[in-house]
Amino acid sequence: QEQLVESGGGSVAAGGSLRLSCATSGYAFSSFCLGWFRQAPGKEREGVAAIYSGASSTFYADSVKGRFTISQDNELRTLYLQMNSLKPEDTATYYCAATGSIVCYGSPLTPTRYNTWGQGTQVTVSS
Repeated sequence: QEQLVESGGGSVAAGGSLRLSCATSGYAFSSFCLGWFRQAPGKEREGVAAIYSGASSTFYADSVKGRFTISQDNELRTLYLQMNSLKPEDTATYYCAATGSIVCYGSPLTPTRYNTWGQGTQVTVSS
């Protein structure tokens, strides 16, 4: 059974950095589209970044381009999100998710295209 477990969230001042991790099990890790999403209170869940290692492809929301980096370690079966230059508006619960590789060719940042989710980790950025 596929499982995703996030870690690495916390509280940081604006301008700081955090690295989120998502440990996976049960996946042919390099054959899936993997993504990071976030949801702030009262807002819809939104895509932050996605990766498909089979094609060395990464995708980012405009709001995080140049600040966030998604990566994966195939040996450790772990997905990462390095977040730099954090802003108060980055405050949210962050989720990792997985779906079939074809999603990365069409709509990699669309939450409804993903079928397996982690439990989420909270990121709070203070001004």
